[in-house]
Amino acid sequence: MDIRKSVIEEIKIFVAEENASCSMGSIWKEPIVGFADAKGEYIGRLREIVHPQHQMPEEVMADAKTVICYFVPFAEWIAKSNAGVDLSSPQWAESYELTNAMMARLNEHMTDFIHKLGYEAKTSPEAAVFYRDEVISHWSFRHIAYAAGLGTFGLNNMLITDKGCSGRYNCIVTNLDVQADSPKKEEACLYIKDGTCGACMVKCPAGAISPEGFDRHKCYEQCLKNAAVYTAFGSSYAEPDEEAAQAYGSEVCGKCIAGMPCAHRRP
Repeated sequence: MDIRKSVIEEIKIFVAEENASCSMGSIWKEPIVGFADAKGEYIGRLREIVHPQHQMPEEVMADAKTVICYFVPFAEWIAKSNAGVDLSSPQWAESYELTNAMMARLNEHMTDFIHKLGYEAKTSPEAAVFYRDEVISHWSFRHIAYAAGLGTFGLNNMLITDKGCSGRYNCIVTNLDVQADSPKKEEACLYIKDGTCGACMVKCPAGAISPEGFDRHKCYEQCLKNAAVYTAFGSSYAEPDEEAAQAYGSEVCGKCIAGMPCAHRRP
């Protein structure tokens, strides 16, 4: 049995089935999957690159060998709905929350699937925690996805995959011993590559993107403006009760993604 292929196909099948029954209609395209070496060089530097308290794979699972990473792209119509200025579209906010909920089910399904193969799998407890005081998580899906060869970072701080950056990432730690992928080396972001584009700088309503870097605090201020409006869809990072989810709302934006050359493809 080709375990890598089996894992990839199982993720694709699950997303397709969820897509067919989604309350918003068809909102996801076929996911892409990568495998990061849990003890690889880039993973080993996450506390230096992301945060000193970034959780490491071996803290999630003592015998961790691989981190399975996947990117679920949004359908083009979701990004197109968010092409206006200032606030996000309600479709963008709802699809964000539905995707996070779907990924939680997918992770549970894949944990059972891997267990049936004779191995173990777990998700990071830190993956569901967002530290609002620091405006950061101690488990970065995007950086782990980079280690798994899914893409390279753009000026907008998004990871640009072969299917763009309009979508959501997640990952699972496992003791599956499979061939790991390597980070991509060639830049996808046109601005970083040769100074062209820069459309995300113009589109960002918070002014959080510049040649000097990405200002996460300005970005989060814009997300909070959306959260104040979009309370009906709950919040993926609220306390696990309805009142808190309604209080936080959907902390989203996505203006630096919608309509960009990198939204649905690698430029």
